[in-house]
Amino acid sequence: MTVLTPELLASLDASVAPVEDALTLPPVVYTSEEFLAFERDAVFASEWQCVGRADRIPKVGDFFAATTASGEQIIVSRAKDGSVHAFSSVCQHRGMQVVRDGDEGTCTKFTCPYHLWSYDLTGRLLGAPAMERTEGFDKKQYPLPALKVELWQGFVFVHLDPNAAPLGPSLTSYDSYLEHYDLENTVCPGTFTLTDLPWNWKVMFENFNDGYHANKLHHTIQDFCPSELAAFPVKWDHDSNVIFRTNGYIHIDGGFNATTKALMPVFPLLTEEERTRSTFALMPPTLCFGTAPDQAFFFIVRPTSADTIDLEIGYLFHPSALEHPMFDHLLQMSDAGVQVFVRQDQDATTRVQRGMHSRFAGRGRYSWQEESHVYFNRWLVDRYRKAWPDA
Repeated sequence: MTVLTPELLASLDASVAPVEDALTLPPVVYTSEEFLAFERDAVFASEWQCVGRADRIPKVGDFFAATTASGEQIIVSRAKDGSVHAFSSVCQHRGMQVVRDGDEGTCTKFTCPYHLWSYDLTGRLLGAPAMERTEGFDKKQYPLPALKVELWQGFVFVHLDPNAAPLGPSLTSYDSYLEHYDLENTVCPGTFTLTDLPWNWKVMFENFNDGYHANKLHHTIQDFCPSELAAFPVKWDHDSNVIFRTNGYIHIDGGFNATTKALMPVFPLLTEEERTRSTFALMPPTLCFGTAPDQAFFFIVRPTSADTIDLEIGYLFHPSALEHPMFDHLLQMSDAGVQVFVRQDQDATTRVQRGMHSRFAGRGRYSWQEESHVYFNRWLVDRYRKAWPDA
């Protein structure tokens, strides 16, 4: 029996009410494989998906291969004119992957190892051996299918629909909060990926933007950033693809580590106000992004089942940070501090996901410090309604 009933759709209305009246989403949307399959089309395949940083492919010929959150195997490459392209890695001859997931490097072309069909850095078919006797065969008709690409603040986003509306205009409400970071020119020392984390992708998004738990679950290291200083400066509207909050500090240049102070060089253009807060933003359905005075940080979320996700994590620093003679040690100290509350979050989100499977799991109420959750619900429910069977 399907979970995608008219009754479930109608029940979502209670989750998009004003925060003082709203109910949390029904537990089944976090636990059902059928519901995740619905989301893969209704949400992931229909929206802009973040696949990484553009500085991962700085030079012509650089590429990396990945699987999008919607399940497509793709190649992201830097073409001869310096532009970034994304296209399917599935050979148009017999369907073999031209490159394996996770492969990266530099090349002049991509060659399928099965029958040696080759493609250029934009996905155009260059060569197809022994096809001269195939009637009407035209190489121009067999490129690797292209995805639409947009760069935002140094991140690469892709969309399966070549006619998709641009991403940038839907993120403008957050842009002014990032202006003094100059994110396109930040340095990312590399990312790491945690696999099969045992919770639903929406639990990840909710926890990332949850100011309510900040100095409760994380009281040992986040007393400098109390929940009471959470603020929601922009009310989400239906044309927006970003949901964010700010959280003030009790002292300038705070840091998410044991000292509660910034360890890396502070971004030099930040105002005093910007040095006394963090921002936490969701660009659903794949990117969680935040700022502190000395760094920015991001999580790229890829669901692997209703109960599991893969999570790519990275930090961004001002270029001067790498010139610091103790950079490697400061990075270790900074990451060690982050890992303390990451472990606390991992324990909490694991237990939340387990609780969602209980027959006693209910629909809770929100604190004012969770206003972002209602905005996220509205973003989700907009997309659910558009794609709901027989809606």
